[in-house]
Amino acid sequence: MGHDHMNVSDDRNVSPGACSSVATAHDHDHDHDHDHDHDHDHDHGHHGHHHHAPSSFGRAFMLGMTLNLVYLLGEAVFGVLSHSLALLADAGHNLSDVLALGVAWVAASLGQRRPSRRFTYGLKRSSVIAALANAVALLLVTGGIAWEAILRLFEPEPVAGMQVMIVAAVGILVNGGTALLFVRGGQEDINLRAVFLHMLTDALASLAVVVAGAAVFLTKWYVIDPITSLLLSILIVAATWSLLKESLAMALDGVPKGIDFGKVEESLRAIPGVNDLHDLHIWSISTTETALTAHLVCHGASSASDGEAILTQAQSLMQQRFKIIHTTFQLEDEPCGGCVLDGG
Repeated sequence: MGHDHMNVSDDRNVSPGACSSVATAHDHDHDHDHDHDHDHDHDHGHHGHHHHAPSSFGRAFMLGMTLNLVYLLGEAVFGVLSHSLALLADAGHNLSDVLALGVAWVAASLGQRRPSRRFTYGLKRSSVIAALANAVALLLVTGGIAWEAILRLFEPEPVAGMQVMIVAAVGILVNGGTALLFVRGGQEDINLRAVFLHMLTDALASLAVVVAGAAVFLTKWYVIDPITSLLLSILIVAATWSLLKESLAMALDGVPKGIDFGKVEESLRAIPGVNDLHDLHIWSISTTETALTAHLVCHGASSASDGEAILTQAQSLMQQRFKIIHTTFQLEDEPCGGCVLDGG
């Protein structure tokens, strides 16, 4: 079925003619240069909804990795010398944290890469993959430690409680301090939140190890050590589970957490001139940016100016209310018969 159409891009250029059936609008508030030519210019202005938090956390990543690497080496040595599984468990968590910091740092850096003809969104999705990888790695490490703790329950080994207390106390400072470096970024970026969660759980783990060390020192009841390890494992799994679900949903192009699909649909349907909509899709480009596409049925959009008004309002609404900055809308006089993907 042939359609006259108009295209509305960032520069708001409208081709001549009426919006008789199809109009598309793209609002990709880009902050990069393009590797290919366009027939029109783009407006590269910002609307205040891009969050490039990772770009300002380079020093935090470097400092956090250095502190944790030095500490985990010392903790591993003292864990072997003191025969403390709890201390070795904490060192294992710190090793996963160093890896988590490295992966998150690389992902944050890749996310700043400019789009290309092959990767038209750039490499922003790498931050989602990093968050998912960190969640899986933490669960695997925790599972291994839990299994060893179960074996130790039946054959407890002597533990040097005082050494355990001192080393773990240092861990509270190292892990807690590192967590504070990422608390601000973790509020907006799930990649940074994964790092923050790693550090916070290890700070709590170190605190629990201090308590366990004191108990062993006072009672000589060595089974406290593996019991503490099991309790820590349960705590970490519980804290990591939501991160795993959210990052997996992002990797599978699920609607990002915090965005209500129904409210988005309701808001678009409420725009004057929009009679219906279909093929509404919302997904994560990265851990901080969201994209949306939709077909809007607008029987009343009889002119280019009518279509322009609908598109402008739709884009503004998505940005201001839902902070969705990458939007693509297609206007139709009637639903298209070939649209098979329907998120509505």
